[in-house]
Amino acid sequence: MAKKYLEKNVLEATIERLNIIFTEFENIYFSVSGGKDSSVMVQLANKVAKERNKKFDVLYIDFEAQYSHTIEHIETLKKLSQIRDFYHIALPMALRNAVSVLQPKWICWEEESKPLWVRPMPKDAINIHNCPFDWFVKGEEFEDFILEFADWYQKKYNTKIACGIGIRTDESLNRFRTIAFQEKKITYKGYNWTTKLKLKERHINVYNFYPIYDWKADDIWGAVSKLDLEFNYIYELMYKNGLSIFEQRLCQPYGDDQRNGLNQYKALEYDTWSKILNRVNGVNFGNIYCKTTALGNIKSSKPDFMSWQEYTVFLLESIGIYNKDLMMHYYRKIKKFTIWYKNRYNIEIRDIPEKAECKLENQKKAISWRRIARAIEKNDFYLKRLSFGQTKSDDEELKRLIHKWDNLLNKTTMTDDKTLLKIIEENNKEKEGKKDDSKNE
Repeated sequence: MAKKYLEKNVLEATIERLNIIFTEFENIYFSVSGGKDSSVMVQLANKVAKERNKKFDVLYIDFEAQYSHTIEHIETLKKLSQIRDFYHIALPMALRNAVSVLQPKWICWEEESKPLWVRPMPKDAINIHNCPFDWFVKGEEFEDFILEFADWYQKKYNTKIACGIGIRTDESLNRFRTIAFQEKKITYKGYNWTTKLKLKERHINVYNFYPIYDWKADDIWGAVSKLDLEFNYIYELMYKNGLSIFEQRLCQPYGDDQRNGLNQYKALEYDTWSKILNRVNGVNFGNIYCKTTALGNIKSSKPDFMSWQEYTVFLLESIGIYNKDLMMHYYRKIKKFTIWYKNRYNIEIRDIPEKAECKLENQKKAISWRRIARAIEKNDFYLKRLSFGQTKSDDEELKRLIHKWDNLLNKTTMTDDKTLLKIIEENNKEKEGKKDDSKNE
């Protein structure tokens, strides 16, 4: 807390910013996630608001698959004395699933998946049955929702609105540029820590403000200690599990940031993990390989104690835990692959080598268990790395799998296959068309 910024320490600067906001705006809401940054921000705001006899609102978007300690912390924050309305949002939104090629997105709080929900619907939450937002459509993206909510909130009070965002620029150079130096952005009265929001092609009378943008991780924990603030206990568990205060992140468990550390979720809250395991397609596969390069990278990290044949079987069995159809799809094609080599070169399964010359494997001129394993690792649905071509039956099977899980395939899928990307894009356009039709009804 001793760090100076423009002749003030960051705590003093933040208190000054909050006082400016409470002076200039009558209607203010803070967006919180349950993480350390937004938690400190809203508790400081509560102190300032109490001194000024002001009220504010809070927006919290609940992604269902959360640490139980995060939910406990949210319930604690709800008790802050100056909160007027707490918007606890538990609507079926589309979220990134970075651990599955066949389900690259999932929908939280989806009614059809209620038996698999990680936890019960919060009693005070805004859900699909009591939703006051006539613009909301199932499967809406988080980024779209927060802009639509800002517009709805502004229309509700019909005045200028301030929205507090608890992000820090030291975590991202792009954040720093956006908040501090973006020349084209519209600020409120020239304050560089504010940004006027834009919904599609029009600006709305809502200003995001970033009261702790110049804080660092040690400032956050310094404030928690000095001011005796409440905090999410999951960070204590992260620290005990070996993460420094500079490495700790609170993400939804299936996202891009978290896919490289899914085992952290398992280590910190095993009971929650057991529910998450069955909730979303691909989670167990992601957990098994969170410390390897099996999620779409170039090189393999096969465990040293396994042979390539054992590793191939292990990959198939791991996929089968969450998706037996996909496992059987790979199994059938691998079986055809081995039969072809048996008929052409008289190579029995027991005689398949662990590895062949890399050049021959890359040129698809040699069979080996390593070549088979790497084809599975790459999420190569058509198994082109095993010399298969795309067939109509493959296309039909892929479409059937998509229909079965109602997947939301898009270009963020972990594949570089141009044909698969084309199918994904066609599927995406079809879904966008249905979404537009539902809005027009």
